[in-house]
Amino acid sequence: MFWETYCTKKKYFITDSCSCHILYRRGDYVMSKLKKIVKRYLFFLFLLLLNVLLLIVQPKLGREVISLSLDNLLEMLSIIPPIFLLLGLMDVWVPKETIMKFMGKDAGIKGGIFAFVLGSFSSGPLYASFPVAMVFLKKGVSLINIFIFLGAWSTTKIPMMLFEITQLGSKFALIRFCLNLIAIIVLAMIMEKTTTKKDIDAMYKLASQQVDES
Repeated sequence: MFWETYCTKKKYFITDSCSCHILYRRGDYVMSKLKKIVKRYLFFLFLLLLNVLLLIVQPKLGREVISLSLDNLLEMLSIIPPIFLLLGLMDVWVPKETIMKFMGKDAGIKGGIFAFVLGSFSSGPLYASFPVAMVFLKKGVSLINIFIFLGAWSTTKIPMMLFEITQLGSKFALIRFCLNLIAIIVLAMIMEKTTTKKDIDAMYKLASQQVDES
């Protein structure tokens, strides 16, 4: 009777209680998914709204902002899909035990070196490193190695260093590389020590959920 009453109020015109129950559950599922999508992309929606308002208030400036946003979006679309494809393959084909052996908590100095080399030989903008870091977290990579990997990706990429040598000289490039290496290690150690266990558990849990949803 409850489902029949519910469907009558919602004007579904369904008298079968089982069918109505299924329809009700599907509606709840769709609403739940929509809420998750809105929550996940809330910041993006907020920026989109600002762009629309700017376009109305200052049309010329608004068009320039939208043009730059579209250029950035096209750049991201040319980079992110291949990365997600590779990450999907890695998530399925590379066992968690293998990743933990080389970059897990018990990997020691070997894990830090491996994380640094992976980050240094990477290519692409910094935002492309975050999905990789999420997969690493899901696979059990230690937090300090995640920080080292992100630091190396952002500051000590080998392709960038080769260009730097040709433009600024090998001495400058070597000094910068050594200083960045020290800074990456020190900052990674500080960030690991100052991150609470609660925050660490939340990061690993969130990374696992995000990778599974992707």
